[in-house]
Amino acid sequence: MSAELDTQSAGHLVPAAAFSLPLRVYYQDTDAGGVVYHSTYLDFMERARYEWLRELGFDIHSLVQVHKAIFMIRSLNIEYFKPALLDDLLHVSVQVTAVGRSRLTLCQQVLRGQTVLASAGVNAVCVGVDTLKPVSVPAPLRHKLGKLL
Repeated sequence: MSAELDTQSAGHLVPAAAFSLPLRVYYQDTDAGGVVYHSTYLDFMERARYEWLRELGFDIHSLVQVHKAIFMIRSLNIEYFKPALLDDLLHVSVQVTAVGRSRLTLCQQVLRGQTVLASAGVNAVCVGVDTLKPVSVPAPLRHKLGKLL
C-alpha cells in the first residue's frame, strides 16, 4: 500500500513511498453539514499508524506480548488545509522521518487524490507495557525502520 506520489500540494511535498491506508468517510465522521470533524483526522492517522506497524510485522499483540512495549504519542502538530467530506475516499500516509533510542518521528498526511487535506508531525515514544516508562524501540523494528529512512 505505498503511494507513489511526489507532487506539490497545498505548499507541502507529498512523501514518495510512504505507507498509505485507504479510508472512506462515513456519516459518523462528519458534522451535520457533511464535513469531517477536526478530531476525526487524529483517528484516521492512528488507524494508519496501526496498519503501518502491522505491515512491518509488528501488530499490537506482538509488541505487547513479545517485545513488552507499546507506542504512545508524545506530541503532535497538525495543520488543516481543506475539508474532507462525507463519502470521500481518502488515503492516510505514514512516513518515518527519524528513529531515536525510544522515539519515532513520523510525517502523516490525509489526502483526497493528490490533494493534501491535513498534515501532521507525530512524535511517538516507545514505553514498557508494565511501567509506561521509555524503553528502547525493539531491535527488529528499529532495523526495519532504518531501511525506510
